[in-house]
Amino acid sequence: MPTLAEALRESAWGRELTEEEFGRALAGTVERRIEAGAFVCMKGEPVEHWMGVVDGLVKMASCWITGKTTTFTGLATGGWFGEGSLLKTETRKYDVMALRESRVAYMNRATFQWLMDHSIPFNRFLITQLNERLGQFIGMMEHERLLDLDARLARNLAAMFNPVLYPGTGRELQISQEEIGFLAGLSRQRVNQSLKTLQEANLLRLEYGKLIILDLDGLRNYGG
Repeated sequence: MPTLAEALRESAWGRELTEEEFGRALAGTVERRIEAGAFVCMKGEPVEHWMGVVDGLVKMASCWITGKTTTFTGLATGGWFGEGSLLKTETRKYDVMALRESRVAYMNRATFQWLMDHSIPFNRFLITQLNERLGQFIGMMEHERLLDLDARLARNLAAMFNPVLYPGTGRELQISQEEIGFLAGLSRQRVNQSLKTLQEANLLRLEYGKLIILDLDGLRNYGG
């Protein structure tokens, strides 16, 4: 397991910082262990941190007063989130919950803003991150409206292997079918059926508690 310092230095943005910049980033960041089912952050609260998944799996979702819940995306090891809310200085518009016990880094607002003011590479990272996230959400809207359940699940899984948003994820992902169901908004039984269909198409291989991606481009374009 990497330490917090190792995780920050190995991140896509941390690798580009000077020693001074990295020292400020590390000093302004704390790590918290979040139990499965607990909140990483909550809708409606003031936004005071930029967050990254050091190790684990969380989901970004919104719960309505009617009891209905919609999941926007999963966030795996190496993924950072919340920069948009920090930039707009608004209250948080979504919940983030841990699907399993996770280690999450919290960088405070002052440190985030200092890096924006002093580091060109950090700003480049943020632009790339925001652009990639925008493309992800536009794609999700398209998938919800045009694709069947098997194709929607394939695209959801492919999004978890985005090298920009989740650089810590290789071609293997430790994830249960129940966790996939939480991310895709499907029952465990329906997830099992779709995964078998994708496995028969030689796009992935199922192992106990784990997915191995065989054809990432095939997943990204499945059903299209």
